[in-house]
Amino acid sequence: MRADTAWESVPDLVRTAAERYADVEAVVEGRTRVTYAELGARVERAAAACMATGVEPGDRVGIWAPNSLDWIVAALGAVSAGAVLVPLNTRFKGAEAADVLRRSGARLLFVTGTFLGTSYVASLRRAAGDGPGTGPLPGLPALKHAVVLSEDAPADFLTWKDFLAGGEGVGTADVRDRSAAVRGAWPSDIIFTSGTTGRPKGAVITHDQTLRAYDIWGGLAGLARGDRYLIVNPFFHTFGYKAGVIACLMRGATMIPQPVFGVNTVLANIAAERVSVLPGPPTLLQSLLDHPARDAHDLSALRLVVTGAAVVPLRLVERLRTELGVGTVLTAYGLSEASGIVTMCRRGDDPTVIASTSGRAVPGTELRVVDPEGRPLEPGLPGEVLVRGFNVMRGYYEDERATAEVLSPDGWLRTGDIGVLDAAGNLRITDRLKDMFIVGGFNAYPAEIEQLLGLHPDVADVAVIGVPDARLGEVGRAYVVRRPGALLTADDLIAWSRREMANYKVPRTVEFVAELPRNASGKVVKGALRDQVTG
Repeated sequence: MRADTAWESVPDLVRTAAERYADVEAVVEGRTRVTYAELGARVERAAAACMATGVEPGDRVGIWAPNSLDWIVAALGAVSAGAVLVPLNTRFKGAEAADVLRRSGARLLFVTGTFLGTSYVASLRRAAGDGPGTGPLPGLPALKHAVVLSEDAPADFLTWKDFLAGGEGVGTADVRDRSAAVRGAWPSDIIFTSGTTGRPKGAVITHDQTLRAYDIWGGLAGLARGDRYLIVNPFFHTFGYKAGVIACLMRGATMIPQPVFGVNTVLANIAAERVSVLPGPPTLLQSLLDHPARDAHDLSALRLVVTGAAVVPLRLVERLRTELGVGTVLTAYGLSEASGIVTMCRRGDDPTVIASTSGRAVPGTELRVVDPEGRPLEPGLPGEVLVRGFNVMRGYYEDERATAEVLSPDGWLRTGDIGVLDAAGNLRITDRLKDMFIVGGFNAYPAEIEQLLGLHPDVADVAVIGVPDARLGEVGRAYVVRRPGALLTADDLIAWSRREMANYKVPRTVEFVAELPRNASGKVVKGALRDQVTG
């Protein structure tokens, strides 16, 4: 299947953008300003370096780093060499990152140096420093090379400069032949996302799917040449990489990557760089509107805002339009298993539709809301959201059983989300079958957190639910049964959790109980725990 777009593959997109938008600014990072022609040359050089390390088409290449120009170059270089990109969540701890690298069989890794006071290399060494392998991390035997996106690197790791220098012996013609050989039906990336079992699962998405989905996204959003796009959404997430980097390459927009969300930095960037496009979660937009120094910054260039599936207050949409003069505010809904996009509002939709729904199915896809037996429901009735179309993943990487649980033989994907369709086909997400809750824009899965908490020597039993939080939307609350004789406190467990898991997964509160409520089959009745919160 060839994508219904002008591009055969992501490498073809990079090459086309370098020619079509040669003199347009592609990436702005501080004082560094790179045109599309220069970006294309940098990506070719990174692809050559990947080939020099032995990367072959279909090999998996991991990247564990915050938003930056080097992330863009490294990722696109790997994909241009025919590799399958495996982005890693920057909030992961070493053990979580090592698990994804091990399960994906990554051959090459790009990793940041120190970020937010943490050495990612040191955390990986603690998690995967011992094992049968002979590469930089013996606990990851498939990993042959690791590159630190920095000027310094420890023994057995390459610096970014040395990595690029290693590709100088690879001829330009060879690089271009390799890139041109990449087919649209090949996997372009694997986005790992945890499920209710707590076991990470990698959604396999092809070049065709990526290109078609984000050509549609850019068209519906109205992204255009000359737009200046502040990418705060993390690149490890589809919203950052594909609705950001890929969409900008398609339209000739300028990328301004921001590695950490900070409202002061967002305001400064919008004003200094005349930012016109700002996708992000409602919490980011609310912080922007409510900042006391907002009026001291010129935000007049901002014309397009796209936000996610979380409920968006109508007042937020109105304030963006009236106080900031944003001409287009849109909402959308997606998940990794559906290439990150399922529904989207259209320009011209009534503000109440934009605020209360996530829009309609994107072209080339079908949407259903069904009852527990899989029967389609009438508009207005809540049920599980199903999607079918070009955007649905090829399956979970090397996990046929998990794939069969969510993909029907006739192509319908079970999203695990509960939603309601209105008569016009607009979708409103109302709940989550999988008990997932969203912490400041990050999906948190109770089963995964429970597995990690269960490793604490004083924890006998545990259940986690999401509870409302004024700042983050939802946060975790853990209900814990101590082991006999244990003196574990809530502060102790929270402190331990901060060392063992990504911050958004850490429970903000801990309640100690004698036992967890269970049904006749032994499953924890989380509804009873939620009733304690709401009651």
